Amino acid sequence: MDVVEFSPRPEQYAWTFGGAEPIRRVTPGTLMKLWTEDAFGGRLQSASDKPSEKLDMREVNPQTGPFYVEGAEPGDTLAIHFVDLQPARDWAASATIPFFGGLTGTDRTAMLHEPLPELTWIYQLDRERQVVVFEAQRSDMRLELPVEPMLGTVGVAPAGREVRTSLVPDMFGGNMDTPEMRAGATCYLGVNVEGALFSVGDGHYRQGEGESCGTAVEGAMNVTLIVELIKGHAPVWPRIEQDGHYAVVGSSRPLEDAWRASQVGMITWLGELYGLDRLDAYQLLTQISESPLANVVDANYSAVTKVAKKLLPARDAYDGMHRYLRQQAAHALTY
Repeated sequence: MDVVEFSPRPEQYAWTFGGAEPIRRVTPGTLMKLWTEDAFGGRLQSASDKPSEKLDMREVNPQTGPFYVEGAEPGDTLAIHFVDLQPARDWAASATIPFFGGLTGTDRTAMLHEPLPELTWIYQLDRERQVVVFEAQRSDMRLELPVEPMLGTVGVAPAGREVRTSLVPDMFGGNMDTPEMRAGATCYLGVNVEGALFSVGDGHYRQGEGESCGTAVEGAMNVTLIVELIKGHAPVWPRIEQDGHYAVVGSSRPLEDAWRASQVGMITWLGELYGLDRLDAYQLLTQISESPLANVVDANYSAVTKVAKKLLPARDAYDGMHRYLRQQAAHALTY
């Protein structure tokens, strides 16, 4: 197994999907050990830091990549399996940002009220006990929360020479902010350009469904992944396979359309797996689906449709790629 280790220098970050030159070329089957910066670029370090003073909104959500995958062509499927996600710092940050978040007016949901106050919360990490500590700013509470690492952003270059900010989720993946993107999961993305040009970033030490205020427990992450290539069979919307679930992420506005995209994406996948007519798959999905929100704060919202494998006959999605990558991951942990 080829092994690539890469920690970007600040000038090597990607800020978009599409429009960035590949930082490195890799072959399918490569084990990659990567370092990713937090969404704030490490600039929020204390509770006294205000986002408006510390952040340059042109430089948020830095990505590690893009990586050119040898042999990837439009119409193929990129499979990214997350072997391990480990916090790279002993602290992480979250914040309220003016006119950003699910429960405030924004530039798209225009209101006359003033922005919410800017506050920053610093979460200390206890590695031994695997918890992060929430400390209230304006009230009296200290609470330990389990660490549940995930990546907010996983994506490839979009089609049609589009260049999209790393804050945007869409068919190419991007800033989906779903807790389903965790260690042990395989993400399937449709390839739109030669080499796929995939990037990852936006580590979260934990996040609730919906990411209400727009920022999770944002922290730098050590990411171990395996990248593989499936010729053809590109999904329209990002798919995630776990040991116990299939999931599809749809991103759009309004939120109903994000949910609809994820539902139609799952109906399509059920049709591929079981040969179901679309209306039969629609009926089945109605009875077995789960619909967690991913985020309601990005330029597009993201919704997830997931189904439990235990409710379905056993099938091998993509000829058993997830199972194969899980086996590879077990070997990879010895490297």
